[in-house]
Amino acid sequence: MSLLWTSDALVAAMDGRPLGTMPEGVTGISIDTRSLQPGEAFFAIKGEAMDGHDFATAAVKAGAGVLVVAEGKLPALGRLVAPMVVVPDVLEALEKLGRAARARSNARIVAITGSAGKTSTKEAMRQGLSSVGKVHASDKSFNNHWGVPLTLARMPQDCDYAIFEIGMNHPGEIRPLVKMVRPHIALVTLIAAAHLGFFRNLDEIAAAKAEIFEGLEPGGAALLNRDDPRSKLLAKVAGELGVENIFGFGENQRSTYRLLDCALHADHSVLTARIAGKDIVARIGAPGRHMVQNALAVLGAAHLAGADVAQVALALGNIEAEPGRGRRHTLSHPEGPFTLIDESYNANPASMQAALALLNATPVSGHGRRIAVLGDMLELGAHSAKLHAGLAQLIVGSGTQTVLLGGPEMQALADALPGDIATAYRESAEELKPVLLGLVGPGDVVMVKSSKGIGFSKLVEALLKKFPARADTA
Repeated sequence: MSLLWTSDALVAAMDGRPLGTMPEGVTGISIDTRSLQPGEAFFAIKGEAMDGHDFATAAVKAGAGVLVVAEGKLPALGRLVAPMVVVPDVLEALEKLGRAARARSNARIVAITGSAGKTSTKEAMRQGLSSVGKVHASDKSFNNHWGVPLTLARMPQDCDYAIFEIGMNHPGEIRPLVKMVRPHIALVTLIAAAHLGFFRNLDEIAAAKAEIFEGLEPGGAALLNRDDPRSKLLAKVAGELGVENIFGFGENQRSTYRLLDCALHADHSVLTARIAGKDIVARIGAPGRHMVQNALAVLGAAHLAGADVAQVALALGNIEAEPGRGRRHTLSHPEGPFTLIDESYNANPASMQAALALLNATPVSGHGRRIAVLGDMLELGAHSAKLHAGLAQLIVGSGTQTVLLGGPEMQALADALPGDIATAYRESAEELKPVLLGLVGPGDVVMVKSSKGIGFSKLVEALLKKFPARADTA
């Protein structure tokens, strides 16, 4: 395997002090001994709950080529024999390495933020751009103060495109991260009521997301969702920051990358869009109107990055929904199969709307029902009760007539739903589990959606365990 960093470059980038016999270099960067591969550098980061230095021995046993450790922790490591780079602070060293990776790269860099759709858009972009070049993108949702520098430090010198997801739940969090990434394209997917507990209103959320423009490279481009009412505010902030190239995507007639038509199907969608004066037709492998919007953003970013848009559009047919973000399973009930849609990774009002629309667009079979299994949307603060109760408007009159609810905040929705909708409420996912397992039947479509902290992924696991997936599951 080729080296990601030579030891000399690694040490120099971090201003570190080498100890022991250093290898020629390292093949990767790790902060987790559970996923560490032989030959990688292990960064012993101290987090809120755990200290990476406590896992130094495990890292050596896993085959780490180099340990990056803090000077103050060196005595505690005792007689551990391994090549080390000693630094004042391990996270700061990772940040330095990330900046060095960015400085040596000639890749076209895209940074993505937004209240919803960041990871799905990133993965769609990874899929699309991989058809026209070598792509580096953040793993999972590595979008915070350690995830972004880690993704930067892992960036190969020879990649053609790099995609970074940047998240936040407080003002000021995006600014330092985007200044490390220094993107050529800054994409904002959508402004919605996520993390509203930390902001007064959506305008404040938009202002925090607009920090992404502060790190744009000179001559870089802002790419905005023109169907989002706050795109005007974002464009205004970008302009005030000196961004001259501001582009939009969406159905809105002002969109540079405009959606002309879309056909939504149970397991895919087809869009027609005008990109740079040409009409492009693309099949999107994952279903849902929100995925159409994400794909449109990908095509716009691909054009701005100078990629072959037609080839990128063709590759979007291979998109698959990620686990917890719309992944579908056909499960085997004793009386016949049913469909599970796993949306258990995260939830806010905008993504709830998208997920319920996806559920309603999925056909049932026989006497099957559409069953919405909904858990709390977190970090909504004083707005929580109103926003949870407001989900009733998305359910009443829709094709979903059976609703299972879990979590303290979902009590507001339980109270708001009318009696003609079959509703069951429990305080937790664990209490809801037997209700769900006893309810599902052949022909049903079950959609599980909640914020990650509520633990509704356990409901997905329980369904998969009791009703194994059929071999033909896509």
